[in-house]
Amino acid sequence: MTLSYQSTRGGQKGITASQAVLQGLAEDGGLFMPTQIPKLDVSLEKLASMSYQETAYEVMKLFLTDYTEEELKNCIAKAYDSKFDTEEIVPLAKADGAYYLELFHGSTIAFKDMALSILPHLMTTAAKKNHADKEIVILTATSGDTGKAAMAGFADVPGTRIIVFYPKDGVSRVQELQMRTQKGENTCVVAIHGNFDDAQTGVKKLFGDEAFKAELAEKGFQFSSANSINIGRLVPQVVYYVYAYAKLLDNQEITMGDQINVVVPTGNFGNILAAYFAKQMGVPIKKLICASNDNKVLYDFFTTGTYDRNREFILTNSPSMDILISSNLERLIYLSAGCDAEKNAALMAELGTKGSYTITPEMKEKVADFWGGYATQEEDAAEIKRVFDDTGYLMDTHTGVASAVYKKYAEATGDTTRTVIASTASPYKFSHSVMEAIAGDQSSKEEFALIDEMSDLSGIPVPRAVEEIRHAPIRHNRECDVDSMKAEVADILGI
Repeated sequence: MTLSYQSTRGGQKGITASQAVLQGLAEDGGLFMPTQIPKLDVSLEKLASMSYQETAYEVMKLFLTDYTEEELKNCIAKAYDSKFDTEEIVPLAKADGAYYLELFHGSTIAFKDMALSILPHLMTTAAKKNHADKEIVILTATSGDTGKAAMAGFADVPGTRIIVFYPKDGVSRVQELQMRTQKGENTCVVAIHGNFDDAQTGVKKLFGDEAFKAELAEKGFQFSSANSINIGRLVPQVVYYVYAYAKLLDNQEITMGDQINVVVPTGNFGNILAAYFAKQMGVPIKKLICASNDNKVLYDFFTTGTYDRNREFILTNSPSMDILISSNLERLIYLSAGCDAEKNAALMAELGTKGSYTITPEMKEKVADFWGGYATQEEDAAEIKRVFDDTGYLMDTHTGVASAVYKKYAEATGDTTRTVIASTASPYKFSHSVMEAIAGDQSSKEEFALIDEMSDLSGIPVPRAVEEIRHAPIRHNRECDVDSMKAEVADILGI
C-alpha cells in the first residue's frame, strides 16, 4: 500500500513520503501527516526476536512507502551503526520500579540522535528520487539537542548545508560547546538574542517567506528542516517505542497483550507523539504521560483543553523543554479534529493572533489517552537525588522531570501498570545541574572538573562525545538578533 501525505492545514495533498521528507514544512505552514496511521503487519512476538535495525525497517517501511526496500535498509544500516556505544542501540534499564528507555547512546548523547542519525540518509535518498537539482539548506531551531545532533548528522554530507539557531543563554554549557566546536565545512550555528520560541518562530517565518525562497532557488538553494516538524524526524522515533515493548516481551517482563504506560519529558511534543503513533499502530500502550517542567503549557492544555502560550517563559535546568509553542501538538489537534484541516487551520490561526485556542469537548475526549503532569525545578532535583541515593541510577534533568511526574501519576491514579520512562539525555550533558542535585552547590566548580567528579561518583565512564569537546577549538562564533535571522542566512549562503 502506498501512503500519501497531506498538510494539517489543507494546502497540500497527495505528497509522497520522500517529498514530505525533502520539503520538511508544508507550503501553507502546516505539518505533513499520513492519510492514515498504518497498523503493524508483523506480530509483536515476532518483533521480540528482532534487532533494533530489523525493527526499524518493519516500522518505517509502513510510513515511507515510496522508498524501496534496498534504499530504506541502506539508510537504516548507515544510521544505526558503531556511532552508538551499545549494540542494543536503546537499552532498557530497570530501576526504582520502572524501565528507563535509554535514548542517549548515540554520538551526541541525546535522544535526537535516534532520528537525526537517519534523517540525512532519508533526505539525500529523497533528493535523488525526486531529481532535486538544488543544494538543500537545512534550517533548524534548537533548544539544545537537535542542533548538535543535526549538525553531526549532516556534517560534510554532499549537496547539503545546515544552519542552526539556538538561544544564547538558554542551553547547557556542554550543549553549547557541542554545537560551537562542530566540524564540517557545511555546518553553521548562530546564537540568537532570544529564547527557543523566538528561534523556532524565526525559522518558520523564513520557511513562509516566498520572496526569499524564490531568491534562494535562483541561487541554487532550497530549504528543508531537521526539526521534528519534518515527518522524517518523527517516523524514526516511533521505532523505539515499538522496540521497547518487544524487548519487554523478549525479557519476559510482560506477556503478550499486557498494557504498558509510557512517560515522556517533552516540550515540542514530537517524542510523545511518536509514542501515540506506536499505540495507533497496535502497541498496547495504556496511558501516555506527558511530563512538563515549569513551562507547563502542555500540562495546562491536557488539564483544561485550552492551549495558552501567553505566559512568562521560564529558563530551567531542563532547557530542551523550555518551550511555549509545541509545534508537534498541531498533528494531534488535526487528528482530534477528525483530520479536518480547515478546523485545525482556524485553531492555528487563533494561536498566531491571540496566542491561545480551546478545543471542543469532543476533541478533548479524543486526546484522553494523554495524562499531563509537571515537575518544578526543585522537584526535578529532588527526584534525581532520590533515585540515585536509593538505586545508584543516575539520570539527567529531563529524565528527572519524567520520573517525578510518573511518581505523581502513580500516586494520583493508583495505576500499577508497568511503565517505560523515556530517558532522553545522558546526565553528562547537564553535569552541573545533575551534580548540584546529588551533591549540593557546585557554582565554584568548572564544568569538566564536575564531569570527572560525576564519573568517580557514579562509576559511569565519561562519554566519548564529552571527551571530544574537552579541548576542541571553538569553530562557530556567530550571534544575531531575532529580527536579523534572514540577513544572517543570506550572509552564510553568500547571497
